[in-house]
Amino acid sequence: MSLKEQIDADIKTAMLARQKDDLLVLRSIKSMLLLASTEKGAGDEVSGEQEMKILVKAAKQRKESADIFKSNSRDDLAAKELMELEVINRYLPKQMSEEDVKTEIEKIVAQVGASSMKDMGKVMGMANKVLAGKADGKLISTIVKSLLS
Repeated sequence: MSLKEQIDADIKTAMLARQKDDLLVLRSIKSMLLLASTEKGAGDEVSGEQEMKILVKAAKQRKESADIFKSNSRDDLAAKELMELEVINRYLPKQMSEEDVKTEIEKIVAQVGASSMKDMGKVMGMANKVLAGKADGKLISTIVKSLLS
């Protein structure tokens, strides 16, 4: 079952269960997927990789918004963003622990043959492909920098 089909099924379930908050987020995700499929050159279908990028972007937006709201003492708005983030996270793969990410990056460093900060671009490119959706980009960057310096 594709992500779009899963979202459609979950929208129906949320409507029947009268879960307004979930329904709002699910419709938002569906909208992002529809926009991606109608973009020029998309070919009417969104690949799994594109779906993952869309979900990661939406999750990152919600997380950043919640942090901003918390720093401005708007806990009500932060709670709403965190609830939306929770719904989006249902569709993302389970996030890897920091140790697992470090292990994967060490393998990538060995595979690429990276030895200094000059090779960071090669390592980051491959790491972002391998760990897409499974780890935060900031965490990946921090670990790569620590391993190469």
